[in-house]
Amino acid sequence: MNQVMAIAAGGALGSVLRYGLSTWVHTLVGRGFPYGTLAVNVLGCLAMGFLFVLLVERMGESAVWRAGLLIGVLGGFTTFSSFSIETFNLIEQGSLAKAAGNMAASLFLCLGATWLGVLLARQL
Repeated sequence: MNQVMAIAAGGALGSVLRYGLSTWVHTLVGRGFPYGTLAVNVLGCLAMGFLFVLLVERMGESAVWRAGLLIGVLGGFTTFSSFSIETFNLIEQGSLAKAAGNMAASLFLCLGATWLGVLLARQL
């Protein structure tokens, strides 16, 4: 039950953080491309790689902490459901180049950020 509570609390925090970062990015660069969602996904993947190494490989933190941070906070923070609907909307609007760009950027930047997070944490 403690893990469920940690996930719920972390999910609420992650969702609020996602909204804040995405909104901030859109105020900086506009809404012509889903930059806010892309920024959240890249940062979330970087954090996932980094925290996974620290919490699982290095510290062996309790299942409650791991669940709260990795599943809760980062699960609430990252936005692949938002990514999917925004990409779908770009396709429906006929913006195929933007849709393809969003898919490619999300895939490569998020995988790259995860790899970087793992490398950074393993250097500690």
